Amino acid sequence: MLLKGTIIKGIGGFYYVDTNEGIIECRARGKFRKNEILPTVGDSVTVETTDLKQGSVKEIEKRKNLLVRPAVSNIDTLMIVAAVANPQPDTSLIDKMLVIAAKRGIKGALCINKSDLDSAGDTDKLKECYENAGYKVFITSAEKGEGISELKAELRNKTTAFAGLSGVGKSSILTIITGRELETGDTSRIERGKHTTRHVELIKIEDGYVFDTPGFSQLEVEDIKAGELKDYFPEIEKRDSLCRFRGCSHISEPDCAVKEALKNGEISQSRYDSYVKMYEKLKMIKDWERGGSNGK
Repeated sequence: MLLKGTIIKGIGGFYYVDTNEGIIECRARGKFRKNEILPTVGDSVTVETTDLKQGSVKEIEKRKNLLVRPAVSNIDTLMIVAAVANPQPDTSLIDKMLVIAAKRGIKGALCINKSDLDSAGDTDKLKECYENAGYKVFITSAEKGEGISELKAELRNKTTAFAGLSGVGKSSILTIITGRELETGDTSRIERGKHTTRHVELIKIEDGYVFDTPGFSQLEVEDIKAGELKDYFPEIEKRDSLCRFRGCSHISEPDCAVKEALKNGEISQSRYDSYVKMYEKLKMIKDWERGGSNGK
């Protein structure tokens, strides 16, 4: 019997595939090793089974994207969780993660948690900043259970990765959404001597999947050329063709539509500052120094 499904977990050469007939424990066909293809969590696959309990991965469909750390494919959305306070939001880090996601063909979105701690209207300011840049923004309070239903509606029929620094309430949000207590990083652990191996797992919620991305915030944007960075800032990219000079860096050139938009308040200062900071860093990296293929 052939069934289509999604790999939700892989441990020790076994792959657990979620199908319409339930979860089937599978081994991978030898041809994948021969072709140097490793089945990955998130892969859409065809499995062959006789008892609906065990089987083998027969085919892997073409991936639309791939992360290496953690190893997951076919992600629809990266949901970046930030706290409005305790800890204060790090917009530079948020912007970096949005760029990394866009580079890998993943749609970025922002969840601003701990809205119950906001006494200065900072939530609305942050929301306006990222909505003006073209991103969906969700306001939540995991402590009070507010905004979770709107967030859950966004997750339907998608595979969503959650990322964010420690202390922002990401685990609390995922616990509410999934109805289960999650380990730190939402990973299975296998102890091998002194080493601990983490394995990411997709968690089924209604018609979609969610998972945590421990370590995503440590990734860098070094595989992007400085001149390409504008393509990953939506509010800059859409004004790029309006600049006087082709190939405008939007930093020092005259008659720059981006700087004009910044002056008029159409682009936020924090977003522009993040762009300049990343651009200057990427400009210093030689082509041969660029990391290769994490996620592509």
